[in-house]
Amino acid sequence: MLDLNLDLVLVPTGILFLVAYHIYLLYRIIKHPNTTVIGFENGNRRVWVQQMMENMPNNTGLALQVVASNISAAVYLISLSITLSSLIGTLVGASTTSSGTTGSTKGLVNVIIFGDKSAFTASVKYVSLLVCFLTAFMSHVQCIRYYIHVSFLISTPHSSVPADYIENSVIRGSNFWSLGLRAYYFAFPLLLWIFGPIPMFICSLGMVSTLYFLDSTVNPIPPFPIKSSSKARAGGVLDIDRGIESNAGLNQYRLGGLLELQ
Repeated sequence: MLDLNLDLVLVPTGILFLVAYHIYLLYRIIKHPNTTVIGFENGNRRVWVQQMMENMPNNTGLALQVVASNISAAVYLISLSITLSSLIGTLVGASTTSSGTTGSTKGLVNVIIFGDKSAFTASVKYVSLLVCFLTAFMSHVQCIRYYIHVSFLISTPHSSVPADYIENSVIRGSNFWSLGLRAYYFAFPLLLWIFGPIPMFICSLGMVSTLYFLDSTVNPIPPFPIKSSSKARAGGVLDIDRGIESNAGLNQYRLGGLLELQ
């Protein structure tokens, strides 16, 4: 009875901590993007698109190479998620077969110190892991979809596609990439749940603390200069900090060769 109560209390509490942190992170990304690493990276991507679009006939090869490298990384993570999903499916079948009529599982579950050891609980653990890996798979598929769309837009000759349209596709692909990684982060505490609810709960707390450190910026993001590749704008400066807050004024040109992200 004590083992069952541990699963009913610690596991939902650990999941609640993870969900609550990501809701808080989403709020910060929407309201205060300059305080998060994701918002900072999105600002960098907007600047990258602007720089590539300034001298597109000459930057097409470089832009396509960057997009292709992101697609390759997403393909690797897709392969990883499919492999792990297949492994989890095999474990579910093996645990169901080995339980037989005894109502308890064998194998890895035997090393649990505390926690419910029933076949039903073991199946819930494996299915939860499977959901995380399938979510990562779908997220990275969507990431590849948007990046492929970006490659078509960039490589179109004599294209008049607005830079904002390409920016939106790049940012959406990046967001799906982040979502896929978060699915892997969720899977790690669930993986430790196989060895009991206590390791899962401790891992959840450690995961939230680590992610908070990795997702936050200690100080406001300072502006740093990026030289323009266009001859007419050589020596220009881009203010990334302002670019995170707004895209308005990205295409304004001022005398003196300066670009400001207003």
